Parts: sequence; C-alpha cells; structure tokens
Amino acid sequence: MSNYESVLIARQDLGTPQVNDLVASLSDVIKAEGGEVVKVDNWGLKNLAYRIKKNRKGHYVLLNIVAPASAIKEYERLMRLNEDVIRYMTIKVDEFNSELSSDEDVEAVESMGE
Repeated sequence: MSNYESVLIARQDLGTPQVNDLVASLSDVIKAEGGEVVKVDNWGLKNLAYRIKKNRKGHYVLLNIVAPASAIKEYERLMRLNEDVIRYMTIKVDEFNSELSSDEDVEAVESMGE
C-alpha cells in the first residue's frame, strides 16, 4: 500500500459539522476498500485565490491516507460526484510531511522571525 496526501475544498456555505460528516463518509470509503486514513487536518474556512463555482471561500481539509490505488480511485470518484466538494487533489508521497519535525527546522523558523 502507498502513502497519499489529499486536500479537498468544500463549499463555503457548509457548517463545520457538515464538513466533518463529509470527511467521515469519505474516510469510510477508504476503510471499506482496505485503506486507512492516518491523519485528518482541518484547516478551516479560507479565502480562495479566485472564484470557483461562484464560491469565494472554502473549507480546506488535508487527509493523510495509506491505501491501495483502487481505494484512491473510488475515493476520487465519489468526490467528483459530490456537489459539496469544489476541488480536490491527491498525490502519492514517499512519506508524510511532519511539520517542524527536526530541531533544524524549528531553528530556521525561529530565525526568520528575528
């Protein structure tokens, strides 16, 4: 099984509970196909760079997924059909990006603030 990072943008008029339900249903699809959602990171409601389907804002959600390719194919098919998902992108990665994992990264960020 491979590692995937998937970002989806949900419509702005959805509430946080509705976005969480959407993510839960998509996670269930991945589990049913033999995969696992390792981490869900909800970035919240953010402004879009340009209008997409008459939306100026969107709920951003990042999912770290370990699954076979068939699970990702079904997951993306369902996102294409769901009207609440404005955009999505799934990429295959070697390993998941852990934010500020090493001491060097932390020092680099702290020195940028000075």
